[in-house]
Amino acid sequence: MSYLMSNYAPLNVAFVKGDGCYLTDDKGDQYLDALCGVGVTGLGHCHPEITKAIQSQAQQLLHTSNWYHIKHQETLAEALCKLAKMDNVFFANSGAEANEAAIKIARLHGHANNISTPTILTANQSFHGRTMATLSATGNAKVQAGFAPLVSEFIHVDFNSLEAIKQHEQNSNIVAIMLEPIQGESGIVIPSETYLNQVQEICQKNNWLLMLDEVQTGIGRTGKMFAHQYNGITPDVLTLAKGLGNGVPIGACLAKGAAAKLLTPGTHGSTFGGNPLACYAALSVLKVIKEDKILDNVKYMSRYIASALSKKLKHITTVKEIRIKGLMIAIELDQNCIQLLQQALDKKLLINVTGQSIRLLPPLIINQQQADTMIDIICGLINDLQAQKEQL
Repeated sequence: MSYLMSNYAPLNVAFVKGDGCYLTDDKGDQYLDALCGVGVTGLGHCHPEITKAIQSQAQQLLHTSNWYHIKHQETLAEALCKLAKMDNVFFANSGAEANEAAIKIARLHGHANNISTPTILTANQSFHGRTMATLSATGNAKVQAGFAPLVSEFIHVDFNSLEAIKQHEQNSNIVAIMLEPIQGESGIVIPSETYLNQVQEICQKNNWLLMLDEVQTGIGRTGKMFAHQYNGITPDVLTLAKGLGNGVPIGACLAKGAAAKLLTPGTHGSTFGGNPLACYAALSVLKVIKEDKILDNVKYMSRYIASALSKKLKHITTVKEIRIKGLMIAIELDQNCIQLLQQALDKKLLINVTGQSIRLLPPLIINQQQADTMIDIICGLINDLQAQKEQL
């Protein structure tokens, strides 16, 4: 009998130890982790510098209230704002909480402009979290099923379609657009190169906030610290989590300009958000990324993996498309492939499957040998699917 609620359907494996790109289960078997806890442990498991930072801080102070100054929180806020060219930060415990803060900022922005029903545009097939507000912002009916009535004043439009956004320019209730620079949970959906630039132009024209959810794309995952830096823009609101703590729960909502002045004392808060332990862990993450030149490795390995996959899968007709940005990788097939989760696990590889797409979020520290192992296993599984297809 399990005393856990049944909202998860875990695979039949339990991990007890991690080291770099590998996890070890309770039977002593080692697995290559090409999922990183869904994009969290970008610097690998038990990174020595981060482990040292956690141990050091745990021996000094875990928690105080935000009613007092927290030195590491203020240091981390300064570091993130300088990296992202933002003005200030609210710290939370997760991506969903960071996005909740962003949604609150958008509503305050609306009320500050005498808009009584502030409305936010978000994208179809997006994912912003599982709280009621972020679930409502999410553009996926399957994720929302069973939770009606949802939080109102969200309008979902097609991703990577400027026309879909322009159709709402006459709606005087719109106050913000909330987007992922790359849609992660829907299978690494990458928009056109100028999409975010053009969306920002629309926002500036209409006094809308541009709010970018970089919970998954941020902290080096795409080869830049933040994915929107490829566009040379700065959003009004930016949300982060996942890789920021390398496994220690932390979320951050950054804002600039007028948006940075909207959260005032009493308007929002978090008991645990920005605690000394989480902030010191995040500071160590930023330090390792800089000192170990992690972004250079992401770019190099991204090119290497893209080239290898293209060559090995060139003549496999079951492969419809390979999508890759940094170390966000999707291989879309012509059929549902959920069975590959278990098949990859049997070969000691951890992956994700989203509908018809294999999704890979390997550690940012992955090397060429580890990438070869990942590629060989994935291509072997796809070749088996191709063979089965040809036998039908």
